[in-house]
Amino acid sequence: MNVHAAPQIKGYGISVEPLNGRVAIYRNDVLLAESQNAKVMYETRLSPTIYFPRQDVSVDLGDETDLQTFCPFKGTATYHDVNLAGENLANSVWAYEEALPESAAIQGHIGFMPSAYTSIDLGENHLREPEDGNISGPLIDWLMRGASLADTPEAFTKALAEKMLQHGIAIQRLSILAWSLHPLIVGKHYIWEKGQPEILTRAPTYEIYDHPAFINSPLRHVSNGLGGVRQRINDDNPHNSFPIMEELREKGATDYVAMPLPFSDGRTNVLTLTCDHPDGFTTENLGLVFECASVIARFYEVFMQRENAQVLLETYVGKRSGARVLGGEIRRGDGDEIDAAIMFCDLRDSTSLEERLGRTEYINLLNEFFDTVSGIVHDNGGEVLKFIGDAVLAVFPATDDNPTAARTNAQRTSIEIVERLGELRKSETDIHCDCSIGVAYGRVTYGNVGSRERLDFTVIGQAANIAARLGEFGKASGHRIVVSEDIAPACANALPLGEVNLHNVSKPVLSYALRTSADEILNKRSTPRD
Repeated sequence: MNVHAAPQIKGYGISVEPLNGRVAIYRNDVLLAESQNAKVMYETRLSPTIYFPRQDVSVDLGDETDLQTFCPFKGTATYHDVNLAGENLANSVWAYEEALPESAAIQGHIGFMPSAYTSIDLGENHLREPEDGNISGPLIDWLMRGASLADTPEAFTKALAEKMLQHGIAIQRLSILAWSLHPLIVGKHYIWEKGQPEILTRAPTYEIYDHPAFINSPLRHVSNGLGGVRQRINDDNPHNSFPIMEELREKGATDYVAMPLPFSDGRTNVLTLTCDHPDGFTTENLGLVFECASVIARFYEVFMQRENAQVLLETYVGKRSGARVLGGEIRRGDGDEIDAAIMFCDLRDSTSLEERLGRTEYINLLNEFFDTVSGIVHDNGGEVLKFIGDAVLAVFPATDDNPTAARTNAQRTSIEIVERLGELRKSETDIHCDCSIGVAYGRVTYGNVGSRERLDFTVIGQAANIAARLGEFGKASGHRIVVSEDIAPACANALPLGEVNLHNVSKPVLSYALRTSADEILNKRSTPRD
């Protein structure tokens, strides 16, 4: 029986070798560089690259451009244009001005992009074919077969670190910084540390951009497109360019790398690894991670896209509505008929406020008003469906286990809004928020309406129309909260208004005004109404 030997598995490799004699590189008839001291770099899965000493370059190189790229064992490459007669070759050469130890032999040398030259005269030299081999092992096997089973970024991060350890990569700490689309947080930072049972997840706000810990961190450096970071952290190298290096060294770290983790939309996220082996990371270790980075990035991109979709839907259509859209209710007409209390809360005196404050201050005031109203709605089990100009439309769905809760929550919300606005304005002068609220209860359709290309998830029904009209009636009659008779049983302090004729409502609506503890204060400070 013939037994086929398994193919030899070779790790990632890099080597720099001198070339013999004269080596020259041309663009058509133009000599770009000529040297007796050229070198060739052999790197796994890459074509051999010729490097020339900078002093042997024959053409004019422009200043450093903004482009930078990163290699975890060569360092950060800076780029230059090549200026020829009548031709400018943008970003056509690169150099590693501070090459890492593995590639120190090419420091001070220039490499040419393939598009910059047409021929190379190697003289007596012959370049060998790259020995790619096959890279396999626990990390690769998991990325191909088991990684997709991780259902959260935390689970994926934990498994990723464990597989790196199984593969022989001596990591002490692993972190992922992934940017997100969220009105409050700028992204997620997942941190794994050896010996800790759980992943630490941080959700920094936009203030992170002004925080010294971020400004002076490798995370900012990499995410701003300035290339990656590789630093040895040991007693022989006490100079640390980032404050975190000293903190990591105190924890026993010997080597550190932060590399770009690019998403398909162009955003640059960050993967960091800290080593605790006395000799630091090996070229094979970092080469493996570097080759896997694009695959790892796609997993985090899926997680962040899913989270972004949920956050954006919750931000723009509300939590319950967003969950229904994510659940598949995405066609026009999808939705349910539900019993619900509808609240329409309108900012009073908005026209005069805008005239007096100016657009910027008025918008700040409007946002404060929306923030106050939305917070109280959410605290009482409701959902803000939308902001309509200077008004808030909210829904309080009825539930089978407590059918009266929607009415109670809606009236409690209305009273708390009026009282909160009164409290917020006690110390103000003549600039204050006041409101007019209408509340009604009934059967509504809760779902998608609109055109075939543009949908809106909202409520449609007589209760929504009546709530808006009751708010208008309250403005005209001087009552801050007016509710329909369906809401009144839940109200402890209701003033009967009788049957009220409302615009575009065919029959009079039996209505009540709700009294609040803030009425007296607000009435004393009231201004002309819109």
